[in-house]
Amino acid sequence: MTPPVDPRAFVLANTRVHRVPHAPEIRLHLADEAVALWQKTEDDLGAIGLPPPFWAFAWAGGQALARYLLDNPGTVAGRSVHDFATGSGLAAIAAMLAGATSVTACDIDRFALAAASLNMELNGVDFALSGEDPLDLPPPRAEVILTGDVFYEKPMATRVLAWADRALAAGSRVLVGDPGRAYLPRGRLECLATYDVPVNRSLEDFEIKRSSVFELHTPSLA
Repeated sequence: MTPPVDPRAFVLANTRVHRVPHAPEIRLHLADEAVALWQKTEDDLGAIGLPPPFWAFAWAGGQALARYLLDNPGTVAGRSVHDFATGSGLAAIAAMLAGATSVTACDIDRFALAAASLNMELNGVDFALSGEDPLDLPPPRAEVILTGDVFYEKPMATRVLAWADRALAAGSRVLVGDPGRAYLPRGRLECLATYDVPVNRSLEDFEIKRSSVFELHTPSLA
């Protein structure tokens, strides 16, 4: 039997502290190369077919969200925030630095929660972490919901959009950070800002990825 792996120890052993390229105010524990870390994750856990280590990289949509919140703190200042599929915790950290009264960062990957916790400490902020899948639950009672880089495959996009619609109906504002992935609900989005974001070449097809921050609206308001 493969011995259990401590997520915090694994994150610390396989990442280095970097400033986020498009939000250098924030530092994260990040990996240098995707495939090698993915392989090591499977080797150490004794499993194959594991999801990619999303937590180990500053993805384009997350960087765009972070930059937007830091430049437009009134978006979250004095408000409660829910960061869906937080990964490294980048957007949650940006929300706290921008003055959010509270942030809950959720992710079903225990390594992501460990990385987000370490990154939270690294940046001197504090927010709640949840390992529950929010898509199976009623929408959170948050004034602002952040969703970065989540529209990359159809089943996920369909579930996220249905959940986000319930959140909109409950009065939340839903912001989307995305570089234009395949299942982005373009007809439902209002573009708030667009950036040229430096990204890890092992993740994307370009070193600079044009990425936007959108606000999701209900179909009648799109």
